[in-house]
Amino acid sequence: MTAAGSPAERAERGRAARQHVRRSGHAGWAPPFGRPDPVAVLERQGRDRLAELLPVRYGRMASSPFAFLRGAAAVMAADLAALPHTGLTVQLCGDAHLLNFGLYASPEGSLLFDIDDFDETFPGPFEWDVKRLAASIVVAARENGHPDAKAGRAAHEAVTAYRTAMRRLAPLGELDVWFTRIGTDQLLPLARSARDRRRVEATLGRARRRTSLRAYGKLTELVDGRRRIIHDPPLLEPAGVSDMASLRKVFSDYRSTLSEERRLLLDRYRFVDAAREVVGVGSVGLRCFIVLLTGRDADDPLFLQIKEARQSVLEEHLPNGPYTHPGHRVVAGQRLLQAASDIFLGWMSGPQGRAFYWRRLRDMKGGADVAGMSPGDLLAYARLCGTALARAHARSGDRIAIAAYLGASDTFDRAVTDFAFGYADQTVTDHTTLGAAIAAGVVAAAPGV
Repeated sequence: MTAAGSPAERAERGRAARQHVRRSGHAGWAPPFGRPDPVAVLERQGRDRLAELLPVRYGRMASSPFAFLRGAAAVMAADLAALPHTGLTVQLCGDAHLLNFGLYASPEGSLLFDIDDFDETFPGPFEWDVKRLAASIVVAARENGHPDAKAGRAAHEAVTAYRTAMRRLAPLGELDVWFTRIGTDQLLPLARSARDRRRVEATLGRARRRTSLRAYGKLTELVDGRRRIIHDPPLLEPAGVSDMASLRKVFSDYRSTLSEERRLLLDRYRFVDAAREVVGVGSVGLRCFIVLLTGRDADDPLFLQIKEARQSVLEEHLPNGPYTHPGHRVVAGQRLLQAASDIFLGWMSGPQGRAFYWRRLRDMKGGADVAGMSPGDLLAYARLCGTALARAHARSGDRIAIAAYLGASDTFDRAVTDFAFGYADQTVTDHTTLGAAIAAGVVAAAPGV
């Protein structure tokens, strides 16, 4: 991903990539001969997950085509790998659908908008993230009842925002690119009416209230005079004796991956309780825990999340990456892609050599209610996501080459929008295939959990 050569030479490399894949060549999608069965891909991915939670995963994925797309990053990774690509490499998010963008707090407490999921991050062709984002927009728009004309306009707007942001960043200096961020001052102008502005301000307000202190009141209760994490099976269950002992051990190992000043800060907290947590759609079945720590006193809580890290769904389709430890891969990818990252990010190996990473839970995080978006709201949100994705890619890849490849016209934008419609149709077909497998008893699903 290192950018070598003069700006002119780098731009020429970008234009030369059009010989590998023309910009119009990104259009369309048809499943290749011998395409793997999507349910088989999901079953293979679930072999080493917690078996008792797999029905929750399949139940969540079966609820809608968009939910299926969220959980099927492995399916789409294989599909993208079957296509020719530009060879213009960036640090990919690897799962850049609409709901993996959102608000979070910088270490200084400022609200930022950015990518917020990095489980699948890995170096790869920049267009893979762009295509996943565009496809997710079409799938979400259709589920909201938007006509295809408006769904296409939103997807096109996301790709256009990506292209124009990359071209805007290309001539900037390295530090200017590195410190570019999307703050709340850039969110409010998206609101075109007083009603829209109130909605955006309400979203920002909810995010600011999602702190450890607020989580403390919602996620814990007093048991025999001591604060404990609540029991809400199967989504939140107290850690058993063996899990608790393991967590205390890996907590100590995790501490060593932090910088010195952050180790000192962490040492001012004490370990109070832990619980197993079920999160997301694609992550269901991975080992995930939340840990309650307290600092100065019981009213100074800190929640951390420890989550199992596995091989990225992209890895079997791309050359080897720079990290051998999956937790290190996730943490390094997040630090590279996000404008400002969690100070408590760290990684370690746990029991049976499983890889994990740690992060802060609910540091003012907030996401959009995509299911309730009007066509206008979705258009604005799609534009924001495309801009954020370009900013992230520009930090790790050759932004000058990518900008030159994309060019000034909307040829790439139209092609990826066309792909998005084809892949949205594929997602509906795959979702139906999962439903049939559930009905036939091939896989078990727990609906509504």
